[in-house]
Amino acid sequence: MTRSGPITILGIDPGLSCTGYGVIVVDGSTYRCLDFGGISPPPKATRAEKLMRIHEGLVDIIDKTHPDEVAIEDFIHGFVRAAVAIGEARAAAVLAASRAGLTVELYKPSEVKQWVTSYGRGSKDQVGMMVQSLLGMKEPAQPNDAADALAIALCHAMRRGAAAQIEAASR
Repeated sequence: MTRSGPITILGIDPGLSCTGYGVIVVDGSTYRCLDFGGISPPPKATRAEKLMRIHEGLVDIIDKTHPDEVAIEDFIHGFVRAAVAIGEARAAAVLAASRAGLTVELYKPSEVKQWVTSYGRGSKDQVGMMVQSLLGMKEPAQPNDAADALAIALCHAMRRGAAAQIEAASR
């Protein structure tokens, strides 16, 4: 997990109606936003069509931004039908990353909030404000799914940075 020099991380917030993505570049403790947005399949598309659009959209983003690692939101509490739909979108994201030979880490929403806001039950507004602050953005990332995806990428960056510090201290 340790690597010197800048690293590019793709964060993904999976969903059938909108899959958010955010790409950041990490150099030491400096974070910079490279790209963000949402992949929104047509609402009347079949589930298979939506999953294909999500997969193809993420393949395009990976081809365009060349991330080194991918971080994806793992689980969301809610109704079983919503959890299944999000799980399918997550599978499309994992498949796109795997196709490119990228490592994937999964993070629970509370874990993302803990790393980004220092509070595992932080609100969406708190997460959005911290993302904007940490990345030096003039405006909040939109759609909200993109802000969440940037938070997932930041969580991964912070977690891997902490792991590198622990590894260095144990030498």
